[in-house]
Amino acid sequence: MRTTLTSLLLLFFSVQIFAQQLYIPRNIAKAYENKTRASDGKPGENYWQNSGNYTIDFNVNPTTKIVSGNETIIYSNNSPDELKSVVIRFVNNVHKPTSPRAAKASPDFLSEGLKIKSLSVNGENYKVNSQDWETFYDLKLNKSLLPNSKNTIKIEWEFPLSKESGREGQIDETTFFCAYAYPRISVYDDYNGWDKLAHNGRNEFYNDFNNYEVAVTVPKNFVVYATGVLQNPEEVLQSGILKKFKYSLKSNQVIHVATKDEIQKQKVTKQNPFNTWKFKAENITDFTFGLSSTYVWDASSVQLKSKRVSTQATYNAGTADFEKYVEWERYSIKWFSENWPGIEYPFPTMTGFQGFADMEYPMMVNDTAIPDDFADSRQTVDHEIAHTYFPFMMGTNETRYAFMDEGWVTAFEYLIGEAENGKAFNDKMFTDFRVKKYINDPSTEQDQPIISMSSQLSGMGYGSNAYIKPAFAYLSLKNLLGDELFKKTLHYYMNIWKGKHPTPWDFFYSMNEGSGQNLNWFWNNWFFSNNYIDLKINSAVISGKNLNLTVENAGGFAIPFDVEITGQDGKVSVKHFTPEVWKNNGSFTTQIEVNQKLKSVKIDGGIFMDYTPANNLLNF
Repeated sequence: MRTTLTSLLLLFFSVQIFAQQLYIPRNIAKAYENKTRASDGKPGENYWQNSGNYTIDFNVNPTTKIVSGNETIIYSNNSPDELKSVVIRFVNNVHKPTSPRAAKASPDFLSEGLKIKSLSVNGENYKVNSQDWETFYDLKLNKSLLPNSKNTIKIEWEFPLSKESGREGQIDETTFFCAYAYPRISVYDDYNGWDKLAHNGRNEFYNDFNNYEVAVTVPKNFVVYATGVLQNPEEVLQSGILKKFKYSLKSNQVIHVATKDEIQKQKVTKQNPFNTWKFKAENITDFTFGLSSTYVWDASSVQLKSKRVSTQATYNAGTADFEKYVEWERYSIKWFSENWPGIEYPFPTMTGFQGFADMEYPMMVNDTAIPDDFADSRQTVDHEIAHTYFPFMMGTNETRYAFMDEGWVTAFEYLIGEAENGKAFNDKMFTDFRVKKYINDPSTEQDQPIISMSSQLSGMGYGSNAYIKPAFAYLSLKNLLGDELFKKTLHYYMNIWKGKHPTPWDFFYSMNEGSGQNLNWFWNNWFFSNNYIDLKINSAVISGKNLNLTVENAGGFAIPFDVEITGQDGKVSVKHFTPEVWKNNGSFTTQIEVNQKLKSVKIDGGIFMDYTPANNLLNF
């Protein structure tokens, strides 16, 4: 009995030591204590998350630019807590003059915001003053939402589309992108309770996984594009367009579903005064739609292992890069499914919408046209489609931890770019766009730990921590583990957390578990430090037929690198080193056999650009 107890205590303390090697905030530690999360990286035995079934009727008035609607939310409080309030979020109130924002707003950006016409919870009406609402509102309840209960929330509302279009708003007088266009229940989770971070226009989002049944009523000649599957094409499309649309759902060809001529001759939609377009989407974190009476419509589809995915694009006729969008979408979806991350695209559709945002939404992207630079334009659509996995499949908290989605997507952007453009072109494009502005800026903001909450960062500190630094961390880990183990480890994490809400610590610990390695040294190096990229040749001494080389990691980040040895005859030999060499200290010595007199030795990190490249080369 004593031996068994001792063994159990040793196991307990070993697990605790393992878990405590990384800094854990007190609220996250509390979740481990409550067993909603586990130190092996899996959801804990007491894990829960809330969700809702949303039935929404939208009406868009293209003349007044008013979006109105009513919705019924069946909200499941799956938590063990009695909720004495319900937090209702409306992102687009960021347009209100009184709302806090991360950047200056133009007059065309500002609007009156949301107007609530009626609101009830479980049949009880609440009088609310919409002027008090900003991007969220904490509604105090007369009767609490009980643990493990289903609750009915009904809201009728309207709001004006911003004249200035960014992530949403008016594209032009005939085209509108309606993102974040409905009040929703904010996330209530096991480590923060209600999510009450105000949206500031820069940070991104954190939403529950919900089911949506949506109807969008618009005047004739307006085509509606949306998250999910169109349920009633026969009711809204004329026969010729309907035939082409249905054919696109099983074709590999790019079909011009609605051409400029067909649009101008009003041959696209049914000629009722108004048409109601119905969409359905399940287990998704948001619903978005756009509409236009002038954009052309292309479509095709791509066959994956288990299903065929509809790929669509809508844009101003003659926009050169968007004419390629359906073709690019097909390639991107298939490549991501089969290569990196190597998990099948999880949704039935993808639509590219020409706008101004360069922004992702479930099953949609809203991108700026770059008709004179196809590589740049294609990189944008690749990046936004990669967001399908992070955050829309994984349910990460982008608002607080943007590196959990943007970092992965930036890494995938790099990997697919090499397949599309070749290594030399891709490396130059990636470093020009992503790396140089980070590594050449020595300001303190650049070197804040990646784990810093995104909601507390600003300027380039936010951008680098969200995008390039975590992308480098993931690419370094890929190099460290090798492709086969890295993919196995990534799949382990994604498969156990898909459709859930992983924290960074869930990610770290599940990657440890999936790889069979204690990678805490790597997480500390990349995510909990003020490191940057800066290697230095400390010494290079030729002894007989050996080169004794010492490299110092002055910046600290555990990166892969090559040693390039150039002989007097000009021949170059290359030896690669993985981040493993930095596991135990910041200096690394190696002995490399050489067969001739040397001209130079150089250390080269490739896309991992060095802050002081002058000390990376030594001539003999």
